[in-house]
Amino acid sequence: MITERLRARTPHSAAESMPRAAAIIRAGGLVAFPTETVYGLGASAFDAPAVARIFEAKGRPTFDPLIVHIADRADLTHLFTEAALADPRIKLLADAFWPGALTIVAAARPEVPGLVRAGLETVGVRLPRHETALSLIRAAGTPIAAPSANRFGRLSPTTADHVLEQLDGRIDAVLLGEATDIGVESSVVALDGSGPARLLRHGGIPLEDLARALADHGGIVAAAPTAQPGVPLQSPGMTESHYAPMVPLVLATTAFPDGVAECALLAPDRATLTHLETLATAAGAKVHASVALSETLDPAAAAAHLFERLHELEAALISRAVPAARIIAAPYPEGGLGSAIADRLRRAAATPQ
Repeated sequence: MITERLRARTPHSAAESMPRAAAIIRAGGLVAFPTETVYGLGASAFDAPAVARIFEAKGRPTFDPLIVHIADRADLTHLFTEAALADPRIKLLADAFWPGALTIVAAARPEVPGLVRAGLETVGVRLPRHETALSLIRAAGTPIAAPSANRFGRLSPTTADHVLEQLDGRIDAVLLGEATDIGVESSVVALDGSGPARLLRHGGIPLEDLARALADHGGIVAAAPTAQPGVPLQSPGMTESHYAPMVPLVLATTAFPDGVAECALLAPDRATLTHLETLATAAGAKVHASVALSETLDPAAAAAHLFERLHELEAALISRAVPAARIIAAPYPEGGLGSAIADRLRRAAATPQ
């Protein structure tokens, strides 16, 4: 298979590329496209064979559900049950955060394919604010199921080049649209009517903002961050090991890790990076590349650059064929958008099961 490159960065190129991309979706194909969070890999949400191709292309286990992307809140009537739509928190959250980096999980209509839902009774839905994503959904005339456009468990893509590095030849097309700007996936909130909302995944909308929005409607609690083995995931991004580069990543929580002779360094800010470089030198480790997510501790800038910087460090070590190399990362401070960054780093450092 040859993956088509469809340009959509300007109104003129989008006018030429969007009909082609939409036709691929309607025909059961796969199209990678940019959103404000990361690049997604899309298929028609109600086309079960097309959805199955997403799992095949990514090597994604079927216990991991997909998020359905819509371009109009009216589409919720095709995805959520009437009982779910009666929950006033859906309108409250949509008014506050849509279009944007929030996925709402609620009871699914039976028409939503079981593979999208990982066999659960719920489905996650998001209305993105990225114009290319919205244009594709509208042109296709159908909600689009789309996880991140990468191989399962690997680094999420924030550019078309990241997509092609992992999926070239495995998908039908990629839309070369505007860059992502948030840089981490959406926050995922579950509403089941029997208690407070539950945060299933930290993401582009901080927990603190969600808590303020829901303060008069039962509040919100953080669910267990990692699913139990063999149990269908309630949300994407809940496996213990996820978002991982091909070069092992190690979190330097207290001191420089023992036994690391060759490495690349990642830190939240310039001051922490300087300290990490000092520790590496004292440990006798050779540093091949180092980068700070922001000059000062800026969570928005850090999130926007997180996966891009990890891709860069991964490439720097792989290109040098450094044996037993490691990416050494300093943890990111929790709180606000920093909680999403910290979550991604913890999962990237976890040992695959």
